[in-house]
Amino acid sequence: MNKCKLSSVALAVTTIIASFSISASSENIEELTKRVQELEAKIDLSYADNQQPMVLTPDLEIPLGIVFSGYARYGAHYSAGDQRYVQVGTTGVATGRLGNEANGGEFQFAKVFSNDDGPIWDVAFMIDQWGVDQWDSPGGLSLKKAYAGVTNIFESQPDLYVWAGRDFHQRPKQSLNDYAWMDHDGQGGGFYNLNLAGTKFDFGFIGQVDYGDGGALGNDTGRYALTSKLHGIELGGANIALFANYGFASDEAVTVGSPDVNNETAWQLASQLDFSPAAKLIVRYADGADSSVFNLSGDVQALYASFEGAVNVTEPFAVEYLTSYKNVSGSDADERNEYSVIVRPTYQWNNIHSTWLETGYALEDHKNGDEKSGWKVTLSQNISWGGLPGSRPMLRFYTTVGDVDNSVQGTSSVKQDTLSVGAMWEAWW
Repeated sequence: MNKCKLSSVALAVTTIIASFSISASSENIEELTKRVQELEAKIDLSYADNQQPMVLTPDLEIPLGIVFSGYARYGAHYSAGDQRYVQVGTTGVATGRLGNEANGGEFQFAKVFSNDDGPIWDVAFMIDQWGVDQWDSPGGLSLKKAYAGVTNIFESQPDLYVWAGRDFHQRPKQSLNDYAWMDHDGQGGGFYNLNLAGTKFDFGFIGQVDYGDGGALGNDTGRYALTSKLHGIELGGANIALFANYGFASDEAVTVGSPDVNNETAWQLASQLDFSPAAKLIVRYADGADSSVFNLSGDVQALYASFEGAVNVTEPFAVEYLTSYKNVSGSDADERNEYSVIVRPTYQWNNIHSTWLETGYALEDHKNGDEKSGWKVTLSQNISWGGLPGSRPMLRFYTTVGDVDNSVQGTSSVKQDTLSVGAMWEAWW
């Protein structure tokens, strides 16, 4: 990726050196080479979109010009079965995302700058395109980010980053099931990395963005969240993060479908334990909500737990895995248990070519006796930039087979199969 970023600079420098090779002295060339190295150091930065808020640090080298970053996946998905994708449950793509996900992307432009006083600022703008017919979304572009932030403004708290505007917010995401187990994207303000006796504390006041027929509007829906996170806690070889969120509403949130929502509240508590070298345990409990306290769902309780990781069996062969459980209960809930298991063996032929085989199974077990289950298998041949499972950009050529069995009490079981082939590009940068 760094080579791609630097290609234009390298080309320009090569042209200059070639043009002046006859008259330039060796000292001038050495000086020019040193300058190129300085430019490369400034361009070679980690300021990029990874579907999380971007938090500046006081030691950040200021990148040159406008930083273009984002995430996208687009391609053809030919389906010859009853349904295009294998969808079961409410924990993202519970049967596995490989060969089982829709097209879309997020495209961000940002400018980072500072002055002699020390603060470092950034201003970011992002549009996204995730219009999918099966999500009942209208298509078109939406304004996802428009914010400004600053760090290094207090000598006693150099890492404190203060922001306001519209941004991705508290959306920790899992890879194999493409599930944001918390999601409070919106507009408001707050801070990250307040140092409290060696740990870091984040806090935000966020309004849910309203949407019209053509995409995101500029106003709030009247639903709000107070979000917090305590992180940087080291214990027994694990890195621990703790979350606590509270949701509420103003009179503006009252609609025909939710006449009493302004009297509703919701809260969440969660913990995330990162184990070395590559395993993660997540536990989240919510009252009046599921993955977002914006929902204000009434008498609903949701418990979610998952364990995920990766094992390097040999140097070219690895296995990624994720297993999860969700329980939803309460008088206003569709009471049920949800289970999911995803396993993805990967084989890296070299730094360019790899083969992945992803298998997944998911089950919804409803209290009323209804049951929905599904399985999926995807074989994917990949061409990527780099030799790691997370290396991108990637060209992916895949075949998917799967089946969903929907059993409703008092009726015959309905089975829908999936058979598809596709070619997709995926990248984050």
